This record gives sequence, structure tokens and C-alpha cells, in this order.
Amino acid sequence: MSKLEWILRQLSGKLWIRSALFCVLGAATALVAFLVKDLIPQDVPRKIGADAVDSILHIIANSMLAVTTFSLSTMVSAYGAATSNVTPRATQLLLRDRTSQNALSVFVGAFLFSLVGIVALSIGLYGESGRVVLFVVTVGVILLIVAVMLQWINYLSRFGRVSETIDLVEKVTAQAIGERIKEPYLGGKKLHTDASAAGSYPVRYGKIGYVQHLDMSALSKLCGKIHAEFFLCMTPGAFNDGAKPLFYSSVAMDDEAIQVACRAYTIGDDRSFEQDPRFGVIVLCEVASRALSPAVNDPGTAIDIINTSVRVLAPWVSRHDTPDPDPIYPAIHVRPLATADLFDDIYGPIVRDGSGMVQVAVKVQKAMASLARMGDAETKTVAVRVSEYAFAHAKEALRLPDDKETIRSLAEAVREV
Repeated sequence: MSKLEWILRQLSGKLWIRSALFCVLGAATALVAFLVKDLIPQDVPRKIGADAVDSILHIIANSMLAVTTFSLSTMVSAYGAATSNVTPRATQLLLRDRTSQNALSVFVGAFLFSLVGIVALSIGLYGESGRVVLFVVTVGVILLIVAVMLQWINYLSRFGRVSETIDLVEKVTAQAIGERIKEPYLGGKKLHTDASAAGSYPVRYGKIGYVQHLDMSALSKLCGKIHAEFFLCMTPGAFNDGAKPLFYSSVAMDDEAIQVACRAYTIGDDRSFEQDPRFGVIVLCEVASRALSPAVNDPGTAIDIINTSVRVLAPWVSRHDTPDPDPIYPAIHVRPLATADLFDDIYGPIVRDGSGMVQVAVKVQKAMASLARMGDAETKTVAVRVSEYAFAHAKEALRLPDDKETIRSLAEAVREV
């Protein structure tokens, strides 16, 4: 996606943006009655009891203020629970959760709708005919509030819980991996060698932080303008320290071209999930590591994470039959995402922290066997390496010979695959 599309996607996940839009919609809806009041016959207000709309609006205003306050406190508590029980990195997904944002936005929008309606009624803006339209719209708003509130109540039973947060992380990670499978080189060509060996002119960016987004289209346009090829060192998820090059260019670039290239990189304090599949599996691993800590001692959650990792990585290790797509940006060369990096990101800390629990060690070996059966030769090699690493840890951590023999037999089964 382009940088503008990425910025719009980030803004769409902001709570205040959605709430502001609903507020504008609520205020505009309350003023619609004034615009169409002349279309209503004079005797209709008396027939449907439109005079009651004033008291109804007061009820909505009072109730929505209380419901909004309660919802905000509930969301803050859920964020705190996720930070303490899951991982702080997962809270950004809760902050972008559509269900909670829609609920809070509808409540705030309904409050502003009723407030604007009360003010307009107090100054006599509507008249008798306008009251009819306002009454009908108010009934529609009430139905919307009831529907959203029922959904919100059902969602509150699991919002911020460990299992729900794991599902959110799994969903966004699977999406990032799926997009990387479709475009394994971000739309460019595969970089077959080291970037420094392919290009002669390094390009650096002084801003320190994580690469959150890379606008490949902007880089491609620059390549065409200066007749160059770029060999990328930094892709989304990499940490830029200002000393290591962002990429190497086949031609020398002037200061203006370097500034254009640097603007294609969005660098921030935190990693983002969109173009960075490794960040998603790292967050999953953090959940498992916290569950395996002595303070929590919850191997069941770690086993759930291992099962989740198999689901998340299955499309990636099964992609060996999928041919590489034609490059959209042939002048840009990108290093492919390594299967070994994904495995190390998620299984390394789990093996380290859970090797003393036989049920976790068993699950790691079974996960390696499953992924090895699904994957190609590279996947099998990585799975065997992780399996042997896990077995080495288990031999040191487990005390009973029977437990060690169980892990040894499972590791042998991985090698046979």
C-alpha cells in the first residue's frame, strides 16, 4: 500500500476519529428535521404524539452520558488487564478493536444527537412539523442504541481476556503472513546476494526507530527517475540506527533524491503489524513467555500459543508450490523473509522458558513434526534444528528419565519426517 493508504488505515483505527465522525453524524441527523419539516402535513404531529420527543431526548442524553462513562472505564480496565496478563504490545490491537470503537462512538454520537435536538427544540427551531421528523429519527436512534448495546454487552464478557487477545493477535498476524505470501518481496524482485555486494552507494536515514511502513511505489518512481536499482537492507520491522544503510543504490544519488527516498520510509518508536509478520509471532511468543513465568505458571496458555503458531505458520510453510509473482517494482530488490527467523522468533523463548514443563516440551516437538510434514526442505531443516534445540533444553531441565525419553522419541520422530 502507498504511504497515504497506510496513514488512512492508521487513522481509521483511532478511537477519536471514529467518535468524531459519529458525533458529526449525530448532530447532522438532529438538524435534518429542520430541513424537511415543510414536507410534513400540519395534522400529523397530533396523531403520532410528537410532543413526547422532548422528554425522550432528555432520557437519551442522560442515559448515554452514563453508558459512555461506563464503557470508557471498562475499556481502560481491559487495556490494563491485557498489559498485565498478556503483553503490552497487544494493547494496540485492543485500541483498534472495531466493536468497542463502534459501541463507544454510537453512544457518544447518540448523546450529541439528543443534545443538539434539545437545544433546537428549546429555541423553537423545528416547529410542529419538524417535531414529527425528529420523533421518527429518535425512534431510529433508539433502535440503533439497543442493537449496539446488546452486542456490546455480549462482547464485554470476553473483551481484554487472554483468549480474546490471542485471537486478535492471531488474526492480524495471519493477515500479515498472507499478504507476504502474495508479495514475498513486497512487490519487488528477490535479492539473491547481500545488498552491499549488489549496490555501491549506501543511503542512510538519521531518524532512529523501527521501520513501520515502506512505500514501494514511491521508491519505484524514484528508481525510474534516476535510472537506478535499489537493494534494500531495511524492510518493515527492521530497526534503523542511522548508521546502517536503508538500502544500496546502483547509482550515486544527490541530496534531493536521498530525501525523497527517506520519505518513503515511515519510522516510528514501535513496530506495526501490517507489513511485519515477524512482529505478530513475536507478540504471540511474549504471551507464552509471560504465561510460563513463575509468577503466572500457566502452561495451558503456552500450549494454546503453540497450537496457534501452527495455524499461523501453516500457510507460510505450505507455500512451496506457489510460484513467485511477477514483480510490480522490478528495479527494487528485497531480501525474502526467512522461515528460520519466524521459527526462532516464536519457538526460541518458549523452549527456553518451558523446557522444564514436560507438557510444553511435548507440544513443541509435536508442532515441529506437524510443520515439517507440511513444509518444504527448508522448513524440515529448520524444524529439525528447533526440535534438537528443544530436546537439548529438556535434557537439562527435566529430572525424570521417562520424561527425557518421551521428548527424545518425539525429537527422533521429527528427524524421521
